[in-house]
Amino acid sequence: MLTRKQYELLRFINERLKEAGVPPSFDEMKDALDLRSKSGIHRLITALEERGFIRRLPNRARAIEVIKLPELSPAGGRRGFTPSVIEGNLGKGRSSPPTADDGERPIAVPVMGRIAAGTPIEALQTRSHTISVPPDMLGSGEHYALEVRGDSMVDAGILDGDMALIQRNETADTGDIVVALIDDEEATLKRFRRRGASIALEPANTAYEVRILPPNRVKIQGKLVGLYRKY
Repeated sequence: MLTRKQYELLRFINERLKEAGVPPSFDEMKDALDLRSKSGIHRLITALEERGFIRRLPNRARAIEVIKLPELSPAGGRRGFTPSVIEGNLGKGRSSPPTADDGERPIAVPVMGRIAAGTPIEALQTRSHTISVPPDMLGSGEHYALEVRGDSMVDAGILDGDMALIQRNETADTGDIVVALIDDEEATLKRFRRRGASIALEPANTAYEVRILPPNRVKIQGKLVGLYRKY
């Protein structure tokens, strides 16, 4: 199993190869992974090559070929985000009642509207109803839910119609999946990364483009902590 940084670097190289046909430079890798020096990138590249995920081509500068991608999520924290999903019965205008087997009483989370996982649309800031969520799916602080519309995050396991559970937060770390408000008028669910002095909002679907924006145009409104899915 890859470490978190190895996994992030492999995904970044693979995405850049698909987008541009050439691998990123070591400086671009360093910035994407928020590392202080290129020596850390050299170590990660060597580790990926030893594990058979990439191959460096001889006699060509910046020549890296991705051989395979991992089937499982990387070890460690939440940064690659494998969503925690609970099945539910949504869309009936009320939350599901708790049962005797719940162990702990579910927490009522307000549904605040829809969020785009595709072309950004206006987030509906109206509380329509609540859903009941097991407390172990939530972190500390305040939470709300948004119905996902679009398919730009499907490779992160986030599907059209899912209910995204969001922890209110105004800051984010590189790799977090966030609710980002752009120009105070359109909201979207994307992976957050810093690219030098800019912010990158990355989809998890190669059919969509990464949006690069200055920090003054982006406000973080929360981090994704889980999904509630209707079957």
